[in-house]
Amino acid sequence: MKRYGMILPICLASVMAPNTALAELLETIKGPDNQLAVSLSLTKGKPHYSVTYQGEVFLESSPLGLNSSIGDFSQNLTYIDSKRNTILEQYELDRAKVSQVTYEANGLTSRFRNAKGDEISIIFQVSDNDIALRYHVVSNNEATRFKVLSEATSFNLSNKATTFITHQALPMTGWNGTKPSYEEGYTYDESMAKASPNGVGYTFPALFKNDDKGWVLLSETGVDSHYVGSRLSEGNAEGIYKIAFPQPGENAGIGDTYASMALPATTP
Repeated sequence: MKRYGMILPICLASVMAPNTALAELLETIKGPDNQLAVSLSLTKGKPHYSVTYQGEVFLESSPLGLNSSIGDFSQNLTYIDSKRNTILEQYELDRAKVSQVTYEANGLTSRFRNAKGDEISIIFQVSDNDIALRYHVVSNNEATRFKVLSEATSFNLSNKATTFITHQALPMTGWNGTKPSYEEGYTYDESMAKASPNGVGYTFPALFKNDDKGWVLLSETGVDSHYVGSRLSEGNAEGIYKIAFPQPGENAGIGDTYASMALPATTP
C-alpha cells in the first residue's frame, strides 16, 4: 500500500502515547478522505495533539501553546469549546506544475482560557495530505498588544524516524557575517539522537522518514512582518522537536527575537 507524507506548517483515530494515559481527548478531526487525522487532548491543563495516517502513528502526543507577555498559554488551561468548518478554495497558478488548484480541508477551532482569564484558540486545518495549525489570542483583560516570547509547539516523531534535515548556522558567521543563510549540509537517513554541528537546531523545511510507513515534512507558512521566522530546536532520542525563535545576534542584532503583535492576534 502506498503511503503519502504530510506537511505540518511553522503538525485520526484516537491515538495516545503511553505517557498520556491521563489525557482528556477533546476532539478528533480528519481530512476529507478520512485517512489523515488529528486528535486534540488536554493533559493536566496542557494541550497536546497527535497525528495518524491510515491508522499509523506519524506524530505521537505533542505539546501546543505559547508563552507571552500577558500570560502563559501552554499550561494551566481550561477548555471552553470547539467549532468546525469546511474549506473549499479554487485558484490558478501561472508558474507551477499544476495551473488549476482545488484545495479542500476540514477545520477545527478549539478555545481555551489561561490562568489570567485570557483566551487562546488552537486552529487546525486538515486536508487529505497536509495539516496546518496556528493560534489566535484574545485578551479579556483589556490588553491591546502583547509579545510572543516562545512557542511550546512541538513535533513528537516516532522513535524509529530518521532525518533528512539541514542544521542551523550560528549568527554572523560565514562570508561577510551573512549566516544563517540556510545553505548548510543535510543529514541523510540519520538518527534523531545525533546532535547538530552547532547545537542550535535545524532550518525549515525539515524532512523525516517515519520508518517504513511514510514521510513527514515540517515547514512554516504565512509568516509576515508581525511574526518571527522560526526554526526547529535540537531533537532528542525521543524524537521531539520544538519550534524555536531566532538566535540573538541574527541580522547583526537588529530587531527582536520575539514577536510583537496587536490584540486580538493570529500567528502564522
